[in-house]
Amino acid sequence: MKERIDQKVLRVLNEELGAAQPRLWLTGWLIRLLPRYTASRLRPVLLRLAGFHIGDGTVLVGPIRLHGFGAIHHKLQIGSNCFINTDCFFDLNDHITIADHVSLGHEVMILTTSHHIGSAAHRAGSLTKAPVVIESGAWIGARALILPGVRIGTGSIVAAGSVVNRPVPPNTLVGGVPAKPIRQLDE
Repeated sequence: MKERIDQKVLRVLNEELGAAQPRLWLTGWLIRLLPRYTASRLRPVLLRLAGFHIGDGTVLVGPIRLHGFGAIHHKLQIGSNCFINTDCFFDLNDHITIADHVSLGHEVMILTTSHHIGSAAHRAGSLTKAPVVIESGAWIGARALILPGVRIGTGSIVAAGSVVNRPVPPNTLVGGVPAKPIRQLDE
């Protein structure tokens, strides 16, 4: 009986503290002290010191929100010469890869987790996760939402406010809810 209680306590502690990221919390605190649209080259340096992989020349013009369970620092790869605007959200329960020369607008949200559809008693069923990849040169407009398992092709544009739930081919402009191809772009 005592062993069962101990296992339950450990499980609850893991659920409650699994997303605690002391190193990230400290880094995030330092980043939030910096005024938006200033020190945009210092923010990536601070995140690199926390263990994240961010390429040279990448700028973060404001704070970003990083969330996930366990060691999340190896689940985010940001390439060189990227531009990431303020208040973007990265769900790091699976990998997010952002290639070189990618631009993210204000408050872009990239999710790697969702749920299976459950029974009528609880529709948000078991957790699912899938990585997200944004290829070189892509531009993601403000407040776009990228859902788990999506790949945004090289040179593509996601219009502001779009919800992307399927892969985007290279050099394609998509928009809407859900995002649909609008037109092909010049290479």
